[in-house]
Amino acid sequence: MKDVIRSAFGVLPEVPRPRRPITLKEKLFWTAIVVVVYLIMCEVPLYGIPYGTRGYEELFFFRIILASRKGTLAELGIGPIVTSGIILELLVGSKILELDLSRPEDRAFFSGAQKLLAIIFAAVEALAFILGGAYGILTVTTATLIFVQLMLASLAVILMDEMIQKGWGLGSGVNLFIAAGIAQQIFWQIFSPIGPFADGLPLGVIPALTIAILNATSTGNWSALSAVVVRRGLPDLIGFAAMIAFFILIIYMESMQVEVGVSLSRYRGLKAKIPLKFLYVSIIPLIFASILYTDIYMFSQILWSRFNRDNSNTWLNLIAKFEVEEGRLVPQPGCLVYYITPPRGLSSIMEDPLHVLLYSLITIGLCILFGILWVELTGMDPRSQAEQLVSAGMQIPGFRHSPKIIAYLLRKYIPILTILSSIIVAIISVIGDILGVIGSGIGILLLAGILVQYQAMIAQERALEAYPLLRRLVKS
Repeated sequence: MKDVIRSAFGVLPEVPRPRRPITLKEKLFWTAIVVVVYLIMCEVPLYGIPYGTRGYEELFFFRIILASRKGTLAELGIGPIVTSGIILELLVGSKILELDLSRPEDRAFFSGAQKLLAIIFAAVEALAFILGGAYGILTVTTATLIFVQLMLASLAVILMDEMIQKGWGLGSGVNLFIAAGIAQQIFWQIFSPIGPFADGLPLGVIPALTIAILNATSTGNWSALSAVVVRRGLPDLIGFAAMIAFFILIIYMESMQVEVGVSLSRYRGLKAKIPLKFLYVSIIPLIFASILYTDIYMFSQILWSRFNRDNSNTWLNLIAKFEVEEGRLVPQPGCLVYYITPPRGLSSIMEDPLHVLLYSLITIGLCILFGILWVELTGMDPRSQAEQLVSAGMQIPGFRHSPKIIAYLLRKYIPILTILSSIIVAIISVIGDILGVIGSGIGILLLAGILVQYQAMIAQERALEAYPLLRRLVKS
């Protein structure tokens, strides 16, 4: 079976690795180019559908995680890439697909399979949007045209992600696209002048606050400022303040570490400390959980649109039950899709506490599950970490040079950090959504985590360029 799948890799487009070492400036240049191209894709509407058409916004709460934009070339965002990664990691973790990711050939197979599966998922998701009515009733010609555009755009996203990961840029395309999309949305919600809306104020917090202050000074009625403090369904001052507070909190937690003392046997017992991040799994479990929510949401919308538009099927109502409100599908209480939709605003606690409770428990449970899987599948578990430390010539002071001893010590830290950090990122995300944080709780968590990662990568690249000997030590 592997040979059959491997034979398909040869027809897939591929980005070559750089033939020479790429400097930091060059990496930053290509990273910026990829971001600009992706943001342009987010603004180019799909040909064949009316520009600005709202249609069904079934993925409204998940656009930020998908790094997607409705009705544009970036409609599918990073969904196919992350979904294929989740599927393959579950297959490898459950031993259905036997791969040893410490072997180069198996890692190459995993990467090729992920690309192939991402293309397949792009086709499936494109068909889901078209058949699910996301663009209204289409002719066969228009549907085919939209399908081709979505496939070509998804292939471009996959190749840009591969380009970044192969050393042309910094980090990964997935994180880059998420961060760019979140930053763009936050900027828009803070400074957008469009409007006025029902409260007579524009969308952005700063323009709304400015107009409210001007109105208050001219009329002498300062109570009008309360309209900016809490705005149902729109960016407000509470969400703005919560965004700043959450951003600072998350960056602080990202810098917290648990240190394990080791000695370097190859350097005459030089003492050192191995730092383990307090948020050991970072934001990865939350990304996986959110993508899973999105896939469930999307395919349940297909079921609803094809077989249960009148919400009369009792069994399908357990999965998805929608009502069309202002041109978009709104899930109704009592179905799975409703309870995996993030609550928004403090009023959600009073209006439906069961929704808030179940969403919180489901999110925490999935984050723990994906956190454990991520640690086991990526070589972050105690045994793998111990083997890497021993191969680097490290050992625990006072103990013999053995990976079992180091693994035993790391088991006191890594499993606890894995579960604890998974719970913390889930709770931060839920609380952020309840407070109506600008950019959403998930968005701020992702953006802060990604920015911290990029800061560390840039610092590392600068150190390696400044001290070539350090680069040789790292490679050895």
